[in-house]
Amino acid sequence: MPEGPEIRQTADQLVAALCDRVIDSAELEHEALRGQRRYIVGHRVTAVDCHGKALLTRFSSGRTLYSHNQLYGIWTVMPRGETPQTTRALRLALHTAEYSARLYSATDISLWRDEALTEHPFLRRLGPDVLANETVADHVLDRLERAEFRNRRLATLYLDQGFLAGIGNYLRSEILFFAGVHPQARPIDLEPAARRRLAVNTLRISKRSYRTRGVTLPSRLAPPACCRAGRAYEAGRFAVFARAGQPCYWCGAKIRKAEMASRRLYWCPTCQPASP
Repeated sequence: MPEGPEIRQTADQLVAALCDRVIDSAELEHEALRGQRRYIVGHRVTAVDCHGKALLTRFSSGRTLYSHNQLYGIWTVMPRGETPQTTRALRLALHTAEYSARLYSATDISLWRDEALTEHPFLRRLGPDVLANETVADHVLDRLERAEFRNRRLATLYLDQGFLAGIGNYLRSEILFFAGVHPQARPIDLEPAARRRLAVNTLRISKRSYRTRGVTLPSRLAPPACCRAGRAYEAGRFAVFARAGQPCYWCGAKIRKAEMASRRLYWCPTCQPASP
C-alpha cells in the first residue's frame, strides 16, 4: 500500500496537471460518483492536497473528491489525448484542455460538500499528517506521551493512523531503526532523550522518503541504483526493511524479521536492543 510520501508525490503530480484548470470532461465510472457530474465538469480545481494516505481534490463547486488508493489504486497523469496501456479498471478520469488524470483500481472514492468533509468517517479519525508543514517534533513527542498512546507497543502504534497519519509498513521499520528503539518498546519505557530522538526521526525519515521518492538511507549509503526502478531500487533503498538476514550497514549484525501487528517488521538486534 502506498504510504504518506507516495501519496504526497501523487498530489504533487495532480497539482501540476489540474490546479487552477477547468475540468472540461470527466469519466465517472465509480458508483459513488453517479449523478455528481454537475459538481465536477465545468468547474476549476482549486487545490489538491492529502491527509496521510487520503487524497483530496477540491473543486470550485464547493465539493471535494476524497480518494484512498488502498492496496491497488493508482493515479496516472498524461497529456490530453494520451491513454495509458493498462488492464486496470478505470474508476474516474478528469480531463482539462492540457492533461488527463485517471484513477485506476481504487474502491474508496466519494464526493463531499466542503463543509461536511470533517464528518468523513476515515478523515475524522486521523492523527496529524506526518508530512504536513505544521507537524513538528514537539507535536509527535506530545502524542507519544499521551495517555492513549504511551502504553502501546511501538510496532502497533506506528501503524495506527489515529496516532500519526501517513506512516505505513516500510516507514515503521525505518523510523524505529533510525531512532534506535526496539519495536516492542512502549513510549513509556523510553528515556526522555529516546522519546525525543524517536519524534525527530519520525519526521526526518518520512520527509527523506518523500524527497527521494522512497529512499530512506542517507545519500552516502544509498547506491546509484536507488535512482532507478526495479529490483536494484527495492533492494538498495532501505536500512532494514526487506533486508532480513543481511548485515546492518552500521554494526554488521544480521537484520531480523518478525510479524508484528499482522505485518512484517524488520530491525537490527544490536542497534535496537530490547529493554532489559
